[in-house]
Amino acid sequence: MLFIHGVGSTAEIWDAQLHAFASRARCAALELRGNGAVPDPAPERITREGFALDAIAALDALEAEKAIIVGCSLGGVVAFELARRIPKRLAGLLFVGSFARYPDAETYVARILTAVEAADDMATFARARTMQLGLPPRRERETIAQMARKSRASYEAATRATWTGDYRGDLGSIRAPTLVMVGERDTIAPRALSEEIAAGVPAARFVEIAAAGHVANADAPEAFNAELRTFLDGIAEP
Repeated sequence: MLFIHGVGSTAEIWDAQLHAFASRARCAALELRGNGAVPDPAPERITREGFALDAIAALDALEAEKAIIVGCSLGGVVAFELARRIPKRLAGLLFVGSFARYPDAETYVARILTAVEAADDMATFARARTMQLGLPPRRERETIAQMARKSRASYEAATRATWTGDYRGDLGSIRAPTLVMVGERDTIAPRALSEEIAAGVPAARFVEIAAAGHVANADAPEAFNAELRTFLDGIAEP
């Protein structure tokens, strides 16, 4: 399983899943380019296509002929890119707080970029942005720390990449087993956007995670992991 984080976080959001599923499958969490955890490339190289190439390179390095892709928010966008590029290598797809197309994306991106530019630094922006994520209190400090380590230019480029794609036309062609999850309190990518994915992908299943926000896998790891186990059991059945 390859876990892919969102624009405001790092691979650390998957710690609970890496520990829970290490004995069941080979698991890896990808650090996307420009996220502050690895050296930043030039901003023009921080794109949806670049993220997908990073994921493919990770699968190749792991010698994974097939994999289940688990993506949160931007990670789900990367999963869509992988479905376009390497559909035969996908054993399953799991979307968390993601979307096939974000409504009024250009306006939303402009609002985020304005806030980034107006902030004294990324830590200041991170504190304000974190208030919008519907996080349980225990998660606020770690989320601010993850977001604050990103450079302004890289975060802006990743923001443009995250919210401006359109994969609605791809939904019907996805053949991999698919689970779509959303946090009950997700105000960034609310339920309707996940329902759109689930309705468009043949035989996809939709699950809402109670008392979770945008990053449901970290907000409510026990509930999330239970649903992931059920999903894996279904894939494993002959």
